[in-house]
Amino acid sequence: MKLMRFGDRYGKKRLVVEDESGTLRDATGLVGDLNPDTLGAGALATLKTADLSVLPAFDPAGQRVAPPVAQPRNIWCVGLNYSDHAAEAGMDIPEEPILFNKSSATYCGPMDDILHAPDMTKLDWEVELGIVIGKPTLGISKAEAMDHVAGFTLVNDVSERAWQLERGGQWVKGKSYPNFCPTGPWLVTADAIGDVQALDMWLDVNGQRMQTGSTSKMIFDVATIVSYMSTFCQLEPGDLICTGTPPGVGAGMTPPVWLTPGDRVTLGIEGLGEQAQSVVAVGAAA
Repeated sequence: MKLMRFGDRYGKKRLVVEDESGTLRDATGLVGDLNPDTLGAGALATLKTADLSVLPAFDPAGQRVAPPVAQPRNIWCVGLNYSDHAAEAGMDIPEEPILFNKSSATYCGPMDDILHAPDMTKLDWEVELGIVIGKPTLGISKAEAMDHVAGFTLVNDVSERAWQLERGGQWVKGKSYPNFCPTGPWLVTADAIGDVQALDMWLDVNGQRMQTGSTSKMIFDVATIVSYMSTFCQLEPGDLICTGTPPGVGAGMTPPVWLTPGDRVTLGIEGLGEQAQSVVAVGAAA
């Protein structure tokens, strides 16, 4: 099953599901919005058993694409989780997942602007697979992990490297500016994605291919990440886990390449759709 949400950033959203024919259907009247509460209450199970053909068709023309799930309680991230990206960065492959957070204010739609503040000097991109948690998750085994996953989505883990690496080494500083987590367009349930550990991924800047990768290169796979994190914290319905990026980030190039206002970033993951963002100076965002 594939789901999207449409609507203004601070207004009411429409939840849309794709039926077997590829037609978009408005499911708002059936389950309401897709948010941490409705996910925890079984919204996806309701949709999976519903006759989608009786739902009204939805025309997305002129509509803003919102993130596929309403504001998560937590945004988690895994660092250096691709073997080829670790090599690019000249860093050792981690023995355990490297975990950090992004501020909830980073969460935005897949086509929303990337904001560039005046004192940013090393703004970078990262195409990533996002895991969306479907139910409370604490102390589970790897074998149980996929039962706790609502689905998968596309994420751009935008990063300001100077803040991340040159301001005391606390990664959250370089990861938490508003709009630093474009998410969506789709939430795709596990049964509709095939092998989540074999998805092609890519990212372009101004039409030039920068990142080409595959989730097969993840050091810690989806099930391992979810089980591992549940050892230390309770994951909540709607929580987003960004799982790391392949090589080709700006910081890894010689010389490094950084985003500046006017740049255009496009990215995608097989089966999860595509994103497109413009980099705009703060105060100039639409």
